[in-house]
Amino acid sequence: MNKKNYTSYIIGGILVVAGIWLVTTYNALVKKDEKVKLQWNEVQNTYQRRLDLIPNLVSTVKGGADFEQTTLIKVVEARSKAASLQVNNLTAENFNQQSAAQDELAGAANRLIIAVEKYPELKGTAAFRDLQTQLERTELRIKMARKDFNESIATYNSSVKSFPTKLAAGMFGFSAKEGFKSDAGAEKAQEIKF
Repeated sequence: MNKKNYTSYIIGGILVVAGIWLVTTYNALVKKDEKVKLQWNEVQNTYQRRLDLIPNLVSTVKGGADFEQTTLIKVVEARSKAASLQVNNLTAENFNQQSAAQDELAGAANRLIIAVEKYPELKGTAAFRDLQTQLERTELRIKMARKDFNESIATYNSSVKSFPTKLAAGMFGFSAKEGFKSDAGAEKAQEIKF
């Protein structure tokens, strides 16, 4: 009879320890998942800042010079496309679509700034310089927000993929997530010719 009592205590103790481990592991995974969502919201925040600055930049350029309309139209179209792809559900497909649209917008804005080089009277205005500085700062913020997002993804993924947490992650439906990746050929610097 004593042997049976010890066995039930041992089994009960193992079950309690396993239960505590499952609860703490689940809570840790939820916390890391929420950190990923928070970092994604910060990326969205910086994207919104860029979206808000672009119309001011376009208006300043329109008012300051007889500018090439096709360049302005491309910037406005890219902004419209990027604004329409606000991602609330963080799936790989949604994430990649918005990332591509934002990259297209950044490229169009950069082409606009390069084209402005032909117009020294516009380039010299305080409004254009201020907007250009704000846009440069916003691009830096986007870079930092993407870096922080990737770091939170890496922390989350290392937890989800490592043993024994992988067992609990699979049981509760936590799966690995995808972060920002550089475009093909991004390791080669692009040359800008004037």
